[in-house]
Amino acid sequence: MSLNLLQERYQEGASPLHRFDVRVKVMVALILILGIALTPAQAWPAYPLLWALITSLALVGEIHVVRLARLGGLALPFVLAAATLLFTTPGDAILDLGPLTISDAGLARFIAILLKSWLSVQVALLLAMTTPFVDLLWALHRLRVPATLIAIMSFMYRYLFTLQDEAQRLMRARASRSGGTQRGSLAFRARVTGGMIGSLLLRSMERSERIYTAMIARGYAGQFPALNPPVLSRRTVLWGSVPVLALVGIEVCAVLWWGR
Repeated sequence: MSLNLLQERYQEGASPLHRFDVRVKVMVALILILGIALTPAQAWPAYPLLWALITSLALVGEIHVVRLARLGGLALPFVLAAATLLFTTPGDAILDLGPLTISDAGLARFIAILLKSWLSVQVALLLAMTTPFVDLLWALHRLRVPATLIAIMSFMYRYLFTLQDEAQRLMRARASRSGGTQRGSLAFRARVTGGMIGSLLLRSMERSERIYTAMIARGYAGQFPALNPPVLSRRTVLWGSVPVLALVGIEVCAVLWWGR
């Protein structure tokens, strides 16, 4: 069982994007994702321009563009949920599959959703690769995100890796008791897996109680204090507005000319 999806995405660096104010980065990322989502479906020239904008930000952050594009493909399997649009969107038929017919409008909408998902995931990954997760939580707190939601995200992030270690211990124990092979019927293996999941749940509950007691004893009051918070300067806001203005230009062209 591979647990590579739980790997840390942040990459240490000294690029201008790494040093940029986290609050502005979060706001710019949200605006970019919103702009990508609102792009007209058939404004095809807008998509390479949006990708060029994301690529330019990746170059500023010294992030490998090809790797970023490849990681953006993680969202593509989830886009298959929109495959029904191929058959349910009214339009001219371009492919007849017996009882199902793919329309040109359905194909255009599906491809647009595919491209938008791919681009949006790259924006989120770029933010995660150039910003430590603790700084992201602090920025969300400064942007008035509810403290309960921030606490849930912080504990989920921190203890996902703890659960990963516990799961790997259970899998090593299973491998050592079975000689590295999984023998037995499907029902037997399912019973073993169910027992492992139950054991992981019990260990998680016991550890969470110990952690909660330890944090209360150390004075935890619902949020982690920030040391030496940076001052948001006008120059930082002006630099942060550059990609937003580029996005506005692309969207205006998409709505007025390309999306017709």
